[in-house]
Amino acid sequence: MIRRSFGRLRGTMRTVAMCASGVLVVASPASATTAWGPFAAPNPALGPRGSATMHSDAASSDATPLAGPGARAVGATVYPLAAACPTLLQGSDGLVVALCTAIADRAPTVELIDPHATGRAGFGITAATLKLTKGGLLGGVYAFLDNDNRLVVVDGNRHLLRIAHTHDSAGRWTLGVSSSVDLSGVVPAGDSVVGLVPDSTGAVWFATEHALVGRVANHTAPGRVSAITLGAGEMVENSISSTPDGRVAVATTHALYELRTGGSGRPEVAWRHAYDRGPGRKPGQLSWGTGSTPVYFGPDTGADYVAIVDNAAGAAHLLVFRSGSGQPVCSQPVLTRGGPGSENAPIGLGHTVVVASTYGYPYPTLPQGAGPAVPPTAPFTGGMTRVDVNAGANGCRTIWDSPVRSSAVPILSAADGLIYTVGRVGHENTTPLDGFEFTAIDAETGAIVSRSPLPGTIAEDPLQTAPLITRDHRVLQGTLSGILRIG
Repeated sequence: MIRRSFGRLRGTMRTVAMCASGVLVVASPASATTAWGPFAAPNPALGPRGSATMHSDAASSDATPLAGPGARAVGATVYPLAAACPTLLQGSDGLVVALCTAIADRAPTVELIDPHATGRAGFGITAATLKLTKGGLLGGVYAFLDNDNRLVVVDGNRHLLRIAHTHDSAGRWTLGVSSSVDLSGVVPAGDSVVGLVPDSTGAVWFATEHALVGRVANHTAPGRVSAITLGAGEMVENSISSTPDGRVAVATTHALYELRTGGSGRPEVAWRHAYDRGPGRKPGQLSWGTGSTPVYFGPDTGADYVAIVDNAAGAAHLLVFRSGSGQPVCSQPVLTRGGPGSENAPIGLGHTVVVASTYGYPYPTLPQGAGPAVPPTAPFTGGMTRVDVNAGANGCRTIWDSPVRSSAVPILSAADGLIYTVGRVGHENTTPLDGFEFTAIDAETGAIVSRSPLPGTIAEDPLQTAPLITRDHRVLQGTLSGILRIG
């Protein structure tokens, strides 16, 4: 049973209105203090908290102040798009912007969806579509919504685009590029941008596959691009995160970095910590190294700590450091009841971190250059671990281990105290006959409080991508072939 204290969002104010287009608009909560602890202060360059980035916010908390469907049986609708849709974002206008990768040619495609209109399969209407230039695999994954509800993404031409949705003269929605910054002067041919995040000044930071970290200025010299290269031979395979006071975390295949803006506006390294990357890429991971987008969290500012999961042989470890100084807080073994590896970003809020295993997950394809797995194969046993940082940051302790077989990036609702994910149903030695179920987990105890079978086949595999909790308390989950609407 969920304790009422975890279902209470203190100081929350919600404003609901109908705009001229009939789209439901819901303001973000006025307070970021919850029973779990504070969210980091909202980034003024981002859209609404909880739905502006793949991992919810600039801190990559994978947590939201919005309530989900709750601990009850829910139905679901398949919304086929002939594309994998790992990035689902909702702006302040209520419209959903999806960044998908087409199955046919693997080109990134932007889909604008009105979730309140009745359309295909009873779920929404695709109001507009825009195809982008194809680049690296992860170039069609990470993006964010800015404070004008524009999608910010880097295309295959190495251009930083802001894509706006507007009405044309006939009243139809259109998608178009409202601004573009050419990054090819600093990002060489053969490299591609993987992750990007704004800082509190509105400058956009990016990291490339070959560990070049850049900053696109916003105010003092709009569009000016500067960059530095991190360690030789290091790669970046996940997104990046930022704090309200301008720090940026980047995890490479060898180390965790925290960076800041130097006096000339150029990125500079504040600190670096190498981690145990193990003997090779683990099965169920996409690269040889951490699978984490770094997460900022903490009980005081919401960004007191930064954490990733290592790739050590045997048990994987949650590594927590003090943001700003890089002082180690703990190295805590995780996933001891499941598979010892994770490709997913952890949840981080208050003093709590939750890590989900992807060890042995059967991805249908791997990025070019991923290399062989060590061992070559493994069953997908699943597993999820909650770790809390001790008061005074004098170490960490494991609160619970769950055997849940999460097939998606889990998300924590600070409003109802539930962790939502999609569980895989079937034998540990996965087959194309496996099914999926929407799963709600009590974040306090780790107990599974509800399961709801999901429709479809293996084509609706979530592929360890992140869900979106919408302002009407539904969940949108990207899949191999489109979107599931749950609730």
